[in-house]
Amino acid sequence: MLLKVKSLKLSAGRPVAILHAKTARHLDVHVDERVEIIKSKTKKTIAVMDTALLDREDEIVLSEEIIKKLKLKEGDFVDVSTARRPVSVLYIRKKLDGKKLNKKEIFEIVRGIVENRLTEAEIAYFVSAAYKEGMSLEEMANLTRAIKETGNQLGLKNKIIADKHGIGGVAGNRTTPLVVSICAAAGLVMPKTSSRAITSAGGTADVIETIAKVEFGIEELRGIIKKTNACLVWGGALGLAPADDKLIQVERLLHLDPESQIVASILAKKLSVGATHVILDIPYGKFTKVTKKQAMRLEKIFSSLAKIFKIKLKVILKREEQPIGNGIGPVMEMRDVISVLQQKKDMPKDLEKRSLLLSSHLLELTGKARKGEGKKIAEQLLKSGKAYKKFLEIITAQQGRIKSLRLAKLKKDIRARKSGIIKEINGKDLMAIARTAGAPADKVAGLYLYKHCKEKIARGEKLLTIYAENKDKLRNAEQLYKELLPIKIKK
Repeated sequence: MLLKVKSLKLSAGRPVAILHAKTARHLDVHVDERVEIIKSKTKKTIAVMDTALLDREDEIVLSEEIIKKLKLKEGDFVDVSTARRPVSVLYIRKKLDGKKLNKKEIFEIVRGIVENRLTEAEIAYFVSAAYKEGMSLEEMANLTRAIKETGNQLGLKNKIIADKHGIGGVAGNRTTPLVVSICAAAGLVMPKTSSRAITSAGGTADVIETIAKVEFGIEELRGIIKKTNACLVWGGALGLAPADDKLIQVERLLHLDPESQIVASILAKKLSVGATHVILDIPYGKFTKVTKKQAMRLEKIFSSLAKIFKIKLKVILKREEQPIGNGIGPVMEMRDVISVLQQKKDMPKDLEKRSLLLSSHLLELTGKARKGEGKKIAEQLLKSGKAYKKFLEIITAQQGRIKSLRLAKLKKDIRARKSGIIKEINGKDLMAIARTAGAPADKVAGLYLYKHCKEKIARGEKLLTIYAENKDKLRNAEQLYKELLPIKIKK
């Protein structure tokens, strides 16, 4: 059926087509089912259908995602038909039944995700099946290949391409900008693509975006890397692993993070940028994403898959029982990063220590330092100001600048009710409080932590400050703090 395109400047985050209710009945298609939108033999896409009381039955409202992809304009005609149910739905059902998927089946599911042939509900079933039933090493390898091969490739020709990745779960642990600056200053090529926050108060991309642009095309990115040896960008803008970006959106809604997709997501992104040497940071503990047992299992899986994909990979396992750094939230965390790079007296020493540890291992893994000498070289690069100089180069190349970072307009100090020693800090709860305050959407929102575990505190002394852009968010964050009481004091 030929329908005239109408644009309402609708950005839905996915391809959506809105039909007149009578037109939908004529096509025999129902809400949330798929329709195929065809401009020409080579320009077509699948969209999720919805209905509305449009002015005309011969019109179709298309989301901006479709209009941009098919290069349509208002008044163009498109052929609209019911899209058949993809075979990948049967494979998802197979996984739900606890059966192993082969390479063809996994690739079909991933292509269905990338080409929008699967709805969010169907993707959610796949995520749930992977979480409940798990995946074998062979399935994880095939999922990694599928995510990589259905996306763009950076295509760098360097013999050694370094990368670092952390699985997250520790509040304020913003080591990536520091590790990239130190290692790039040592001469390593390090095209660091990062994610935005999923369940935390800020991802590396959210933090860098407080002072620089993080969304670039492939060619732009190659230019930045050629100029500076490195980058600190959002991977989602590059199309390096589009299936992973869509999986993450669903995982965020479900609050699920299946082991198989953690592994495939990380490795696919490393393969997409051509990484040859990778440091993987896996913190474990009471308030992190994984237990020690899970961390050791992940180490084994990553090491096995790294051999399959011929990547030199080293996993750093370390117990972390509290936040790293003082800030939680994009601007707060960027302030911590800059203070370490500038070697200020009040910088968070724990963030510096963790960044030097990871940098030293990467320098040794890539041969930039002899075994046992990585820390010394990393310290020299940081303390001499060379790492900060490299950071400035990267930020400038990404059309940014170091500036005064304002905090949110409103704040609330949380003070100790008794004197004693900090016994426990629940980082997961602090991230939830920071998100309630508005982070990472409000980049100036978040928390500032004044004390860490084993430090003394006097009654009435500040434990932390909550920052928010409006009274409701501040009040809600304060109320959540009172309910959770994430900081325990021992007399």
